[in-house]
Amino acid sequence: MSCHHQDQSSGFNFWIQVLDQAKYVVAPMVDQSELAWRLLCRRHGAQLCYTPMLHSAIFVRDATYRRDNFKTCQEDRPLIVQFCGNDPDTLLQAARIVEPFCDAVDLNLGCPQAIARRGHYGAFLQDEWQLLTKIVSHLHQNLKIPITCKIRIFDQLDKTLQYAQMLEKAGCQLLTVHGRTREQKKELTGLADWNAIKEIKNSLSIPVFANGNIQYFEDLERCFKATGVDGIMSAEGILTNPALFSGKQLPCWQVADEYLELTRQYPCALSCVRGHLFKIWMHGTQRHVDLRNKLATGKSLEALIAVNAEFKERATNEAQMVTVGEGKLPYWICQPYIRQSQSSKKLSQTQEKDKEKEQNMASRKVRIKRPGNKLKKNGAKKERSEFKYKPCAKCQSNPRGTRCEFDMCRKCCKSKTYKEVVDCKGHDFIFKTRQLIKEGKLPSFKQLKEEKKLTVNATVLQPNDVNTLTPPCV
Repeated sequence: MSCHHQDQSSGFNFWIQVLDQAKYVVAPMVDQSELAWRLLCRRHGAQLCYTPMLHSAIFVRDATYRRDNFKTCQEDRPLIVQFCGNDPDTLLQAARIVEPFCDAVDLNLGCPQAIARRGHYGAFLQDEWQLLTKIVSHLHQNLKIPITCKIRIFDQLDKTLQYAQMLEKAGCQLLTVHGRTREQKKELTGLADWNAIKEIKNSLSIPVFANGNIQYFEDLERCFKATGVDGIMSAEGILTNPALFSGKQLPCWQVADEYLELTRQYPCALSCVRGHLFKIWMHGTQRHVDLRNKLATGKSLEALIAVNAEFKERATNEAQMVTVGEGKLPYWICQPYIRQSQSSKKLSQTQEKDKEKEQNMASRKVRIKRPGNKLKKNGAKKERSEFKYKPCAKCQSNPRGTRCEFDMCRKCCKSKTYKEVVDCKGHDFIFKTRQLIKEGKLPSFKQLKEEKKLTVNATVLQPNDVNTLTPPCV
């Protein structure tokens, strides 16, 4: 039964009346746009915020996931909740849960990560127009709040325009366009295509937000002029400078102190806090390696607060002594981190290898030959061959399990199998099996164990042993 109301805000009416013509928007970021961070950004000029991307299927079935990942308050408006998924009914169920607490629901069609490929959501739905039409129209017709979408572009402009028009026709009330393709990520990120965003804006009759290339406040005006969009969304830029939309570049410790105070009032996962402090102090961690290590290993909020205090003390002391060059910002001022291009990264890696070779050659000259110190003909000591583990497909830091079905470390694999209710034989996680046993579709472990014992006993008993086990006749 449809519950679509005639008074549901559509397009520009929604943007003007409900979103109050929001121009400065905080992007949905997994583990990064939680409530405390959203409130910090709102204090410094943000006019609209999105929640982190939420997995619709897990959100519907798991109350713990809902409690941990969806939090809001009276000051946290206007607010748009973003979901990922590929099933219209599941997405509708999830959307109805948050419907009373937000102003719209957004469909993630832009996530380009490997986990989105495996889960069949995000940017990996952008070729399935029939399914997307069904999802968007289903939500549009059955929700009391608008449905919006966030997309990436195709290589072909014509296809991108048709894609955007299809979503508008299906019922999308506001479209955010990340001006990069699905393949533009990590070292291949490159610049967002503002021209494509401009063409999309000109082809639609609903509000359009731009996403990409926003590092400084001056970039906002450049983007508005180049694209003609109604609002601009920031992700990486807002992480390194939460006051980006205010035009200010505040001291890192000031925004960090504000954020940490908010986390006391609105608690979140420690990993979120650590991630934000790493972004805020990005340039400081490169200078003070000992504090970077403390930040990485801190086990409590108090420990991270103490690290921030140390950063503040060192930075304020240096500020009194150091004269910064003209046009350069000191590391203790919030500023963007410019990702190295693939070519420059390879160059720096080559230079590091050359430097290492020179050091090795220098050490060979002073090496004394001792008994048992086997040397090659050229004088170089034989090095033991070491087995190098491949990194985890998700975190890229821990070694992946050699028999893991998802090429992940134990921690990431456990998180994935728990959330998606699947098994991994390599790590011996059996969440799916347990679920099937609970539903009565598989026998219990106790029954399986008894069956196994019977099988073992039947195997041990040989035909020749029957007479010895049979009691004698009386």
